[in-house]
Amino acid sequence: MNLHEYQGKDILASFGVGVQQGIVANNKAEAVTAAKKLTADTGTTWYVVKAQIHAGGRGKGGGVKLAKNLMELETIAEQIIGMQLITPQTPPEGKKVNKVLIAEDVYYSGDSDPEEFYVSVLLNRATGKNMIMYSVEGGMDIEKVAENTPELIFTEEIDPAHGLQSFQARNVAFNLGLRGVAFKGMVKFITALYKAYLGSDASLFEINPVLKTSDDKIIAVDAKVTLDENALFRHKEYAELRDLLEENPTEVEAREVGLNYVALDGNVGCMVNGAGLAMATMDLIKQSGGSPANFLDVGGTADATRVETAFRLILKDLKVEVILV
Repeated sequence: MNLHEYQGKDILASFGVGVQQGIVANNKAEAVTAAKKLTADTGTTWYVVKAQIHAGGRGKGGGVKLAKNLMELETIAEQIIGMQLITPQTPPEGKKVNKVLIAEDVYYSGDSDPEEFYVSVLLNRATGKNMIMYSVEGGMDIEKVAENTPELIFTEEIDPAHGLQSFQARNVAFNLGLRGVAFKGMVKFITALYKAYLGSDASLFEINPVLKTSDDKIIAVDAKVTLDENALFRHKEYAELRDLLEENPTEVEAREVGLNYVALDGNVGCMVNGAGLAMATMDLIKQSGGSPANFLDVGGTADATRVETAFRLILKDLKVEVILV
């Protein structure tokens, strides 16, 4: 289950991770109220207006803008809320922005220049261990960094029997070229971030960028968080964070009737009973030169009504030209 940036930051903060302060707003009036509260709480007079959708690259599509006063903020918030935001990670038609995060400006001047880093925590499926991936190339697409300068990406694999070791957190700070107060701050940041990853039963925490401010604070400026849906029974408060408006409506409908459906990009609809057989069916379609339009497991005990519902879901996809049963 994907979360919005502001929701991910709330989880991070609850585990002691330093984050850029912000308040979510649903309209321009709420945005101004949020900005005034931020000024009272943090002293900031410049604000960052961030579109809240489940997709990266928001800044490239005009979904992240800086406002230097309340008048600018009101205008920008009105422009972003309601827009169809198109980024490299959205469908071609983009996604509608229903809310924005009003965040403090953390790129203020000080004794040194701010520095941006990339940090993520995820499972390395090849080794069966959790992994911290990090780079000095923060603020950039990590895929491009991996392609062009792979030597700038570092990893720390965590033994599940022992957990994150203190020397590993220090390795991260050292490889990022930090020292002094910033070094200690990064060690604390990484330790708290890993606790948040485990404690929330997440499958991904991606912070891009992690910022070293000009006064050597270490904070998360962004947060891409994916939670393991199979563990939501342990986190009822997280389950309530689901935003159905951000999800494929057919997938939402399928979930409500107990079907396992995932939309794909092909034109061959798949009607299969059993998850393993569904995966094998998609493989066979690809090997035959076709492209599956969906993953669908109707279940081994499906009756006629359930199968009819599954057919109707498949046919809602206008790309489907044929159905393989």
